[in-house]
Amino acid sequence: MNMKIPTTLKHKPVFVSENYENVDGRYAYRTDAKGLSLGLAQWNDRGKVEISAKVWRHTGDKWSRQSEELPLHRVLDLAILVCKTTLYFQDAYRYEKLYDPDHPVIDRIGLQGDAMTVAVCTDNERIDEDIKLFQQVLNEDGELLGERLRTLSRILEEMGY
Repeated sequence: MNMKIPTTLKHKPVFVSENYENVDGRYAYRTDAKGLSLGLAQWNDRGKVEISAKVWRHTGDKWSRQSEELPLHRVLDLAILVCKTTLYFQDAYRYEKLYDPDHPVIDRIGLQGDAMTVAVCTDNERIDEDIKLFQQVLNEDGELLGERLRTLSRILEEMGY
């Protein structure tokens, strides 16, 4: 069932994908994420407009308070983190634990005159186990993620990036 994203709430959709439930990765056709939108952010202050991305979740009875809204730059920062992490695992086999405990920082990516640090979370007391599970799931979802990364790459090329 294709649900219409509400337009009467604080987030004002401008572009929508209302059939997201059919393509929500491994949750396709059985997800509460019913739509995606890009629109005017719900936290806009008077005179200051921001664009946000929103995942619209529905409980079956009503639109969920767990629907997430993120500023566009954070969506892209998450995409950068996904890409850098996926790239990291191409060579992680070189480390006995899939990472170097003495050098957990994978990269520093320059953004806005500073840098976003990408690192293995060594504060996680179960990191040795969790990083192996992470890699296993990343491998299992390789086709699913690869399709999206290839699509993103193609669109970025079309945009001139």
